[in-house]
Amino acid sequence: MGSRARVLVVANQKGGVGKTTTAVNLAASFAVSERRTLLIDLDPQANASSGLGIAAASTQIYDALIGRCALKDVTQPTELEFLRVAPSGSDLVGAEIELVGAEQREHRLARALDEARADYDVVLIDCPPSLGLLTLNALTAADAVLVPLQAEYYALEGLARLLDTIELVRQGLNPSLELEGVVLTMMDARNNLSRQVADEVRSHLGDRVFATEIPRNVRLSEAPSHGRPALLYDVRSKGSTAYLQVAEEILRRQAARAPAPGDGR
Repeated sequence: MGSRARVLVVANQKGGVGKTTTAVNLAASFAVSERRTLLIDLDPQANASSGLGIAAASTQIYDALIGRCALKDVTQPTELEFLRVAPSGSDLVGAEIELVGAEQREHRLARALDEARADYDVVLIDCPPSLGLLTLNALTAADAVLVPLQAEYYALEGLARLLDTIELVRQGLNPSLELEGVVLTMMDARNNLSRQVADEVRSHLGDRVFATEIPRNVRLSEAPSHGRPALLYDVRSKGSTAYLQVAEEILRRQAARAPAPGDGR
């Protein structure tokens, strides 16, 4: 990867689609491939933080957003050598209200990230399941959006709204924002509807849907209560394997996009 981190936002306006599970386990997958990885927990529920064993941190991402300290002063180590986390907490609940009157309010995270990008290869941002000021900050700071999508009846409607939002952010705040891709989550091979929705999503979006699908997996859902990503909780589980494969797909896509040496770009 280049000298500046690629910033991926994990977003979906709908809750319960495996968003935090995806953010935590992809971050762990990048870290085990020895990519310097930062996971920013931008959800006031702080599930990504607790899923990595961090609770009630004394400094939180909130402190960096309001300019109280630098992002590097907020990040904490994890069990994985190459993974650090900028934890969330209850302070973040009031941040949306506090930032409403702030100057350049949608750019607070981008500004905080600017000085930290050189320290990482990849930055993942876990967003709240809503389209408020925190998610807008994430989309404004990001290079691309990764959408976890549960293959269920209303999935495509929610996806259409999110794609509209990405387009609005592209027009007004972040012209270079891309769709990294859609990850189908909580797939149940025995469920016909699940398969039908997955096929429909693929017919609409083609290769923007990752080939790897994340299965429903008990080990994936147990891991957060132990404060560990699935990779450390049970490396042989189907969930761990699937997220490692999605991380590989992302890295392959990035390598394919990178300019060839000497082509002047």
